[in-house]
Amino acid sequence: MSALSRQTPARPGSGPGFDLQLLLQRRTAAVMGILNVTPDSFSDGGRFAAPEAAVAQARRMIAQGADLIDIGAESTRPYIGAEPVDRDEELRRLEPVLPAVVELGAAVSIDTMKASVADWAFANGAAMGNDVWGLQGDPDMAAVVAAHGVPVVVMHNRESVDPAIDVVADMLAFFERSLAIASRAGIPAAKIILDPGIGFGKTQDQSMIALAKLDALHALGCPILVGASRKRFIASVVPSEPQQRLGGSLAAHLIAVRHGAKIIRAHDVAETMQAIRVTAAIEDRQ
Repeated sequence: MSALSRQTPARPGSGPGFDLQLLLQRRTAAVMGILNVTPDSFSDGGRFAAPEAAVAQARRMIAQGADLIDIGAESTRPYIGAEPVDRDEELRRLEPVLPAVVELGAAVSIDTMKASVADWAFANGAAMGNDVWGLQGDPDMAAVVAAHGVPVVVMHNRESVDPAIDVVADMLAFFERSLAIASRAGIPAAKIILDPGIGFGKTQDQSMIALAKLDALHALGCPILVGASRKRFIASVVPSEPQQRLGGSLAAHLIAVRHGAKIIRAHDVAETMQAIRVTAAIEDRQ
């Protein structure tokens, strides 16, 4: 156990009480609602930076049926970069929001690259981690996740975009490294979810290839999460601003579900759930 985790043990009823396997056994894919408590999100531009607005948005997404709420306080802004945020500022943004969302009864995921922030979040009720560097960024992240006994989303990422690579082969190699790190830290394989990282370290074409070839990830034996919501690759097909990409987001997510994605990370919870459920109902009648 890391020193970080010894300092802040998980409280009863928080992360370890979340039943990931039960969620994954459902007939239809689960929906994770995105809650960015940042001033510079690529999609919602700081609309929920104020704590009151953030908690109200979480309440709306829960009412719409979100299975999880993914809270992030540092923008990663795919494609265009983002200003780094130090630990103290990230916690300052999270402290009035995350515990309040947990109190609403939601299963909360913490979207952070910092092990110390994840440690605090798990101790305050977060049920799952979401690391955009797939346990390969902060060297303490895997130990903190293991100590708290929570599931973790391991996302594929790259320091730079390389149009020449085979993106599927790159994802598989990256995830093999992440799974080895997780194993050494004592994270059970049953608690690992893979995310192809749509829009991260990829050209727009590579993001679409990652979605089209999603089946390749099943060889690793872990459930898959996909977050294509409002990503810029949609605008490469149909020019549009982030708020105008609902149709493209739904198309990408339905393809992901068709290829076996078990969790969809989305800004538009109600519309995403409706699309998934109606598709499933129609397919049941084939």
